[in-house]
Amino acid sequence: MYNNIMAIWYKKHLDKFLQFLLTVKRELTPSNRTVRKVKVFCYKVLALAGVLLLAYTYGTFNPNSIVEKKIRKQEDKRMVEIAKSFGLHEPEFKFDGPKTFVVAMNNCIDYINWTLPMDQRIPRDILVAMAIVESAHGTSRFATEGNAMFGVRTWSLDEVPHMKPASIPNAKFGVKKYETKCQSVQDVIAIINRHPAYKEFRAERDLDKHEPNITKMVFGLSAWSTNEEYPQIILRKIEDLTNSK
Repeated sequence: MYNNIMAIWYKKHLDKFLQFLLTVKRELTPSNRTVRKVKVFCYKVLALAGVLLLAYTYGTFNPNSIVEKKIRKQEDKRMVEIAKSFGLHEPEFKFDGPKTFVVAMNNCIDYINWTLPMDQRIPRDILVAMAIVESAHGTSRFATEGNAMFGVRTWSLDEVPHMKPASIPNAKFGVKKYETKCQSVQDVIAIINRHPAYKEFRAERDLDKHEPNITKMVFGLSAWSTNEEYPQIILRKIEDLTNSK
């Protein structure tokens, strides 16, 4: 009889324990609705992570041009200040012939480029070729007497130091004079960078600053001369410079 009583007691309490386990299982097992919510949340998190990964990857290999330009200008400015702290100064423009003229021009251009953002620099060969053509390797009257390497004209005769063409002494314009030949180069770079006549040059330069199309850039300077063959003349001179290196 004792055994029967104990069996009944165990069965009763075992049923209660099993019922307790079923209750716990129901409490711990999420409903279908909860599972769906969790899945949707996980999908959203994964989608957001994917978007962030794509944005990071694109931003790494295709940085924002405005931000990139701003950073580059800040870095250029910093480098200029560092160079000046080491005594950066305008080099002397000494030459005694065509070859040393090219060397003096390159030194001058390198100095000026240190003071300019990269997006305002002009390829050296273009400037050297123009100076050779315009000043006959620095031997023209304008170059020797007025340090004018490019024949830049001015109509502000009362304000700007200038020289009149020998063949047109009564001209209403003059050719600008400079204190140094490097200042003449600097002025030409500034003109090309701001004057609307050379917007095609600037547009072509902006397409690829690392490997610019020199031919197209030179044709963007056609307005510099009234000679319709001016671009071809400059390109031939650039080719001569390249072959002589």
